[in-house]
Amino acid sequence: MTGLTGCVPVLATASTFGVLRLRRSGGVRVRGRDDGKRLRAEELGADLGERATLVQFSSAFCAPCRATRRVLGEVAGLVPGVAHVEIDAEAHLDLVRRLDILKTPTVLVLDADGGVVRRATGQPRKADVIAALGEAV
Repeated sequence: MTGLTGCVPVLATASTFGVLRLRRSGGVRVRGRDDGKRLRAEELGADLGERATLVQFSSAFCAPCRATRRVLGEVAGLVPGVAHVEIDAEAHLDLVRRLDILKTPTVLVLDADGGVVRRATGQPRKADVIAALGEAV
């Protein structure tokens, strides 16, 4: 019985951690416009969208990155003036450090001027990406 009483709190703590992590992954968080983080077309290696740009930081062995690429491509195709740019995080470590990218996939929503207005870590849902674009457009 002693082993069971010790095991129950550990299982409860691990379950709580797992649920909280799952809920946070893919969530779109508001980042203030005044944090001064801007990206230029030269840094991205592609032109900014007319209205907004979805920037995805990926890595080679990231399974959720493929699904995120598909979701962002669909959203960019649905919303006029929105571009999708994928960046290999391993090849652009200076940019990753400057923008505090800690895991892949990370998605930044940029306004027309390249300012970071929203950020999502993990695989975002299509509805969340469309809602985040409302802030940038």
